[in-house]
Amino acid sequence: MLLRELKRIFHNELDTLYGNEEVASFFYLLIEHYLGLERFVLAVQPDVRIEKNEDPELFLALSQLKEFRPIQHIIGSTHFMDMEFKVGPEVLIPRPETEELVRWVLADVDKEADLDILDMGTGSGCIAIVLAKALKNATVHGLDISDEALEIARENALLNEVDVHFFTSDLLNFESELLFDIIISNPPYIRELEKIEMSKNVISYEPGNALFVPDDDPLIFYRGVADFASKHLKPNGMLYLEINQYLCADTCQLVRDYDFENIELRKDMFGNDRMIKAIKK
Repeated sequence: MLLRELKRIFHNELDTLYGNEEVASFFYLLIEHYLGLERFVLAVQPDVRIEKNEDPELFLALSQLKEFRPIQHIIGSTHFMDMEFKVGPEVLIPRPETEELVRWVLADVDKEADLDILDMGTGSGCIAIVLAKALKNATVHGLDISDEALEIARENALLNEVDVHFFTSDLLNFESELLFDIIISNPPYIRELEKIEMSKNVISYEPGNALFVPDDDPLIFYRGVADFASKHLKPNGMLYLEINQYLCADTCQLVRDYDFENIELRKDMFGNDRMIKAIKK
């Protein structure tokens, strides 16, 4: 089969589900992953022939996409801050909005400083690992309630050649004698009532315990993080949070109630209120 014919099959089968541009993106990711072909090959060599023994993986991926399985799960990895991360059903797929939160931290700190950093709810480890990579003198810790998620996080630390101290703990019951310069968290924050706005590939394939919170107590994890941070941040230590855009005012007030000051709210690339920074008094 010719490469251009295979691409036409992908568009015929998937365009109504995803749209032309996203299907093209899927196709190029898959031929690079399975065939080692970069996207320019199709432009300069449209008659490249795919051997029969190479077809099955691509057609299996096509069938999985029709079932809304995330492309990142199909190829087993994704990129975050220009670094590669393994992902699977055990962890959230890192989002571009979270990259903005990490960039905020990196813009604020002295990259040569000896910093103690804690990532609460680390999942794939993407936040902690990027910070450890960029801040060579920092000591970075990451916690998560899921042992399965932490197994992936440890693999990602090895993949990216950094040292992060990962450990298992519930956000709501974490105890430590350590003090930190920075605490950062992207905890579960999507209310059950918001599921209707979400795509099938997220609801069906990503871990619900890392996404959803009760409608009657949507800030439960922010309360836990803020309480811990109020006791374990050093003076003038910084708290960074990714937040639910619909609950920004309530989240800011919650942080204020734990005696944080200089609370700053930022929008993400889509214009949504998505990030908070606060300073411990």
